[in-house]
Amino acid sequence: MTSYEAELVVDRRESAAEGVVVLRLRHPLGESLPDWEPGAHVDVVLGPGLERQYSLCGDPAEREVWRIAVLRESAGRGGSAYVHEQLGLGAKVRVRGPRNNFALQSAPRYRFVAGGIGITPILPMLAAVEAAGAEWTLLYGGRSRESMAFTEELARYGDRVTLAPQDESGLLDLPSVLDELPEGTLVYCCGPGPLLDAVEERCPSGALRVERFQPKEQVTGGDHEFEVVLEQSGMTLTVPVGVSVLQTVRDAGVDALFSCTEGTCGTCETEVLEGAPDHRDSILSEEEREAGETMLICVSRCKGKRLVLDL
Repeated sequence: MTSYEAELVVDRRESAAEGVVVLRLRHPLGESLPDWEPGAHVDVVLGPGLERQYSLCGDPAEREVWRIAVLRESAGRGGSAYVHEQLGLGAKVRVRGPRNNFALQSAPRYRFVAGGIGITPILPMLAAVEAAGAEWTLLYGGRSRESMAFTEELARYGDRVTLAPQDESGLLDLPSVLDELPEGTLVYCCGPGPLLDAVEERCPSGALRVERFQPKEQVTGGDHEFEVVLEQSGMTLTVPVGVSVLQTVRDAGVDALFSCTEGTCGTCETEVLEGAPDHRDSILSEEEREAGETMLICVSRCKGKRLVLDL
């Protein structure tokens, strides 16, 4: 659960690529910001009903600033347009976090695959694995070279980074980096849904770590009504068909944290004390799903008739 929340100020604003703006956020009183590790993101509250998650893409050692990069989405829901049009130098914005559902795990070697703005969580990972002396490569694609952010920063890594603009080289050559992976290799991938789906099809699940900006399409059976017991609140509620656990508990007056309501950000992850969750999120690994110790209550439901939650 995220405990830090503050109004931060835009200390610097610059362009990283065509359609990509980079913001450096500081506390207005110069206070240090919470620690974070590669893969972390923050919730940015842009207005009533307008809240978005952005990966931290700066240096974790730089405690006075958080850096985020935002791609303007022409077919988006208004968040990126607000950032590009309203968050100028000196603007203030409420930020919560950080939270990490894409944590960098220790390994002797890595293969990183990024598509478009999916480079943002991977940037600090590269610095970390480089400092650790691990073997690694990055395959980074985008619509065009002009649309690919942070290419100048990546140039210092030399031939370990392969830039593959689609208008020059077509779709990413995934077999070149994913086929015949050496033992102990971890694959980290972030980008558009079709890229992640293609990587998942080719890569052994135990070696793969992904972060999705949009929810993965879920294949589910018919919904049914079930009971949810809130251990801390001492309440027993009925979750109807077509209504989420999150909405049900909030309608009952329980202040459960949430953000995306799509199962992609992790804000509403809740401990399961009893029962079998029907997982419909885009975050938890297969191992975590099988363990059933937590669930994302904004989208996931119950396989049986009763769940007991730590709420």
